[in-house]
Amino acid sequence: MKQPHSKSSGGTLYLIPVSLGEIDASAVLPQATLSAVRGLRTFIAENPKSARSFLKSVGYPRPLREAEIATLDEHTAAHELPALIAPLLRGEDCGLMAEAGCPAVADPGAALVRLAHMHDVRIVPLVGPSAILLALMASGLNGQHFTFHGYLPVGTGERKRRLRELEDIAARTGAAQVFIETPYRNDAVLHTMLEHCRGDTLLCIATDLTLPGESISTRTIAEWKKRPPALDRRPTVFLLLQK
Repeated sequence: MKQPHSKSSGGTLYLIPVSLGEIDASAVLPQATLSAVRGLRTFIAENPKSARSFLKSVGYPRPLREAEIATLDEHTAAHELPALIAPLLRGEDCGLMAEAGCPAVADPGAALVRLAHMHDVRIVPLVGPSAILLALMASGLNGQHFTFHGYLPVGTGERKRRLRELEDIAARTGAAQVFIETPYRNDAVLHTMLEHCRGDTLLCIATDLTLPGESISTRTIAEWKKRPPALDRRPTVFLLLQK
């Protein structure tokens, strides 16, 4: 039988989940994750400023100026990725952080992780909050069969067509349809759903997960129309399912 390909003797890439908002990181991250983060000197993050705030919140033991933080965001080109994994190939351990939640899930870090695999870098995912899974857990919808779609189209017409497609998929397959939106567009997305989705479609709205204002509720579109929530600039996960 063919043996698994062994990993190189280079550094380890730690995938670091961060808190989902302004909250003490120790309230949502286990001690093993906090300890791993405190032991690193080199990081790759979507936003170095917020990454430093996160390091401060976890009690990073060194001066923050000593932490090397490279940027990996939606504007990072493919030809820039090799430079980001160069420290790993030299034998340094690195931490990859998302802006919120888990890296490489609805996050530009996935391309870096794939490149690291191509170079036989050891990958270690650390435990922490994923808004997508937390919302699915609490929704009461189909946790065994679901699809995450990321962001919906920005244009109203395209968004309406996409939502109808998701309803059709949910009705045909029984799978929960999960998506997110930039917080300042939440109200626009909700308005489109309430105006164009079927009244008996189940919609879970999971907002401010793990934060003091957390709200998770599953109702039909018809029920949401009677009392729509205010979601502007509040991180939210949406889940659709046909009854």
